[in-house]
Amino acid sequence: MAAGDYGNLRYSTLDAIDTTNVQNLRVVTTLSTGIPHGHEGQPLVVDNTMYVVTPYPNNLLAIDLTKTGGALKFTYEPHPDPRAVGIACCDIVNRGAHYADGKIVYSLLDATVVAVDANDGHEVWRTRVGNIDVGETFTAAPLVVRNKVIVGNSGGELGVRGYVAALDLGTGRELWRAYNTGPDADVKIGPAFKAFYQKDQGKDLGVSTWPSDQWKLGGSTVWGWISYDPASNLFFYGTGNPGVWNPDMRVGDNKWSCAIMARDAESGELRWAYQIVAHDAWDYDEIMENMLVDMDWNGRPRKLLIHPARTGFVFILDRETGEVLSANTYEPTNWATSWDLKSGTPVEDSTKRTKYGVVTKGICPSSTGAKDVIPSAFSPRTGLVYIPAHNTCMDYEGVEANYIAGTPYLGASVRMYPGPGGYQGELVAWDPVRGQKTWSVKDEKFPVYSGVLATAGDVVFYGTMDGWFKAVDARSGTELWKFHCGSGIVGNPMTYLGPDGKQYVAIYSGIGGWMGAVAFPDVSIDDPYAGLGVVGTMKEIKKYTGPGDVLYVFGF
Repeated sequence: MAAGDYGNLRYSTLDAIDTTNVQNLRVVTTLSTGIPHGHEGQPLVVDNTMYVVTPYPNNLLAIDLTKTGGALKFTYEPHPDPRAVGIACCDIVNRGAHYADGKIVYSLLDATVVAVDANDGHEVWRTRVGNIDVGETFTAAPLVVRNKVIVGNSGGELGVRGYVAALDLGTGRELWRAYNTGPDADVKIGPAFKAFYQKDQGKDLGVSTWPSDQWKLGGSTVWGWISYDPASNLFFYGTGNPGVWNPDMRVGDNKWSCAIMARDAESGELRWAYQIVAHDAWDYDEIMENMLVDMDWNGRPRKLLIHPARTGFVFILDRETGEVLSANTYEPTNWATSWDLKSGTPVEDSTKRTKYGVVTKGICPSSTGAKDVIPSAFSPRTGLVYIPAHNTCMDYEGVEANYIAGTPYLGASVRMYPGPGGYQGELVAWDPVRGQKTWSVKDEKFPVYSGVLATAGDVVFYGTMDGWFKAVDARSGTELWKFHCGSGIVGNPMTYLGPDGKQYVAIYSGIGGWMGAVAFPDVSIDDPYAGLGVVGTMKEIKKYTGPGDVLYVFGF
């Protein structure tokens, strides 16, 4: 599966590559996908085959690892609807696939899900789940749980309505769908729902916390990562920003945007929910990874959920109840000064709230967050979370927006720029128990927009937007090795045991995504408000890298 485990830990027990020999890594093979767009996600390795899902047109490449240098076993070309390209926000990316029951299952940009025979590449089933006519796309990696394929939609910037759905692994038939806005029946809130905080309790909050019918255009999409706890049969995910970006157009708390949701995998019923930010005014999506860790907390065992958030805070929750146990900042943050654990609400700086017709200046972090969808890693050996972080701030003005199905529905003018401290990217080693940094790598020119991998060899791998693939010591952050790839890295490292018994590490090189798309030749850097504001902080990227499409595999 995309993260290597259901808990989204991105930790490998392989230890042949360790701190004493990682400096000897070299390129053993490369593969060009031929699609020079953002290569987010990561390959899968199943038995002796590596599977690569490309950005749109979402081809599936199967590589035979038993052959020297790898040999192409098959290419599956799904030919998704090309109209999806014109409506997709922030590049035509794909974040990966899941292998189950002899099938590779993944989403296409046109809101379709496919299952492909892992052996010969024939299409087993194909199900259209979303509607591109209203702006829905699919970019997230699905998660297969007990013969159910759990998927979520993208398109929060086009006024879509967010949901998760379950498909039958054998047939692709939709089994249930649960919305994140709207009446309790649509959200699948019933008698078993127990929100920990009073602010999240009440009937039909998905309607009453929105003006009029704005919940029908309420965003709150699920374009990030899904976690699963087999013991409770609950799956966990975060929801995106509320639609529209102008907060004055949607007075109220706007449930269940910017929230962490816990659902029963069998029925989709919501068991608890915690809205991190009510009435979001900054585009602080909370679709980031929820890392499931069992460890002692204040002297007794707890089942924890660790959520490094876009807001600039790292949240530790009890995943059985949704109680927030701690919330501490990991990057420069000023929209809120702290978190009130008793009420579960932020202590906000009212001067940083955005409004219609007013330019609110100096908000940290920016809309891209202190981190974005790029995932962290957790090592049970060190007890640390390794967070790919950003240090960017912004000016934000709410503006008028009119809804037209399938077109941008934004309502804000945003300009971003580097945050305080003279750096934009940081790899943070975070101690969840102490609620603070243990060490960090703080000298990156650009936001760290690559996922992280931690291994039993006490090595942490990550990439940079200017093309460096790096290995650092998991306990100290000391740089041990680096290699310069042909394009910036916005994908996630993975490691596997080859058929020869040796350990390998793989990474995509191909800049793109929201921030990385500024590197494309057709994106002008003259307007700092372009690209939903990221041009202001990313305009220098063109000097360091350009589009790419290469899979790199490293070994000894």
